[in-house]
Amino acid sequence: MTTTTSLETKPVSILNSAVIVAALGYFVDIYDLLLFGIVRTDSLKDLGVVGDAIRNQGEYLISMQMGGMLFGGILWGILGDKKGRISVLFGSILIYSVANIANGMVTTVDGYAFWRLIAGIGLAGELGAGITLVTESLPKEKRGYGTMIVASIGVSGAIAAYLVYQIFQDWRLCYYAGGVLGVLLLFMRIKLNESGIFQKVADSNEKKGDFLSLFSNKKRFFKYLQCILIGIPIWFLVGVLITFSPEFAKALNVQAADTVSAGQAIAWCYSGLVLGDIGSGILSQWFKSRKKIMFLFLLLNLGMVFIFLNSFGIRVQTFYYICLAMGFSVGYWVLFITIAAEQFGTNIRATVTTTVPNFVRGLLPLIILIYTFFRDDLFDGNILNAGMVVGSILSVIALIALWKLKETFHTDLDFIEKN
Repeated sequence: MTTTTSLETKPVSILNSAVIVAALGYFVDIYDLLLFGIVRTDSLKDLGVVGDAIRNQGEYLISMQMGGMLFGGILWGILGDKKGRISVLFGSILIYSVANIANGMVTTVDGYAFWRLIAGIGLAGELGAGITLVTESLPKEKRGYGTMIVASIGVSGAIAAYLVYQIFQDWRLCYYAGGVLGVLLLFMRIKLNESGIFQKVADSNEKKGDFLSLFSNKKRFFKYLQCILIGIPIWFLVGVLITFSPEFAKALNVQAADTVSAGQAIAWCYSGLVLGDIGSGILSQWFKSRKKIMFLFLLLNLGMVFIFLNSFGIRVQTFYYICLAMGFSVGYWVLFITIAAEQFGTNIRATVTTTVPNFVRGLLPLIILIYTFFRDDLFDGNILNAGMVVGSILSVIALIALWKLKETFHTDLDFIEKN
């Protein structure tokens, strides 16, 4: 059961300190999260990995990173509801800043995997806590713009990661740079104020950060599951199709396929994602609906997956343009996170908003297993057919989950969840 309280928030500017700091924090978060995909090949070669082992070890490392995010999502989500959104923003960035620096010092694949795991744990808290703080700091008529700013600035961190790598041409220095950015951001957060909505709940006797309560109530559990499922096509596209774009380029007989770079593919994809987040955020505000716009983007995403996997013999530059369009098609990321924040009460909002995106990211190892099953066992190594089948399955699941969720555009967030 959900009850509504009389919590109030005073009018504030869209560009308040919470929005700015959350946007910059997500920028550093995405920089680190996507940096591995950009430096994957060169860093593994530098560690002595060759041939097909680069792909296999790459899947292992990204699975460790996402596994860390799965665990970290639960940890930081509970802490965000029990101790406050600000404490999570401080703790998470401290951990992944240290992990970034340590990543630049690794000498073995196993050491690399360990610090990607720790980085994943740290990265898990940034987005959820930031979005929770922003949605609770803005009135319902403006919070869609606030989350759009956070997401669009944040995802441009992937572009920055690519540019930094082009400048330094050294994967270790890129990790060091990420660590330094994180430490600098810590100082910006010293004067950041806690959410007024959270402070009132914090002073009450309501049970807060009860992760298990998401599973003890059937209706609440299915709502939570639906929030997770609507996001899974995003990380199939980014975590498989874009991250392993050099392999797909060769399978598609792209002209000069050997010159295709995962780093460039990620940069092009995230350039599109920035535009997609802005577009979906604005359209959502104009049409006063999260669901309608997200439904449109899910269909666009499915269409782009099929276009990408059937683009035989194209030029490299055209291949990158398609990566840009694919990124735009998953620009519903901002709506996905906002919907999760709006579905649940203040006493478990940080838990939900932090765990949902990280469960989506953390499901990447399972998505990779499903993809490799289709690729190796059913399609005899054909990565294109496997990609189309898995992409279709995940999109259908997401569309059904979205259909069952309620519209949240006009939802007042001043409420708590009761058992």
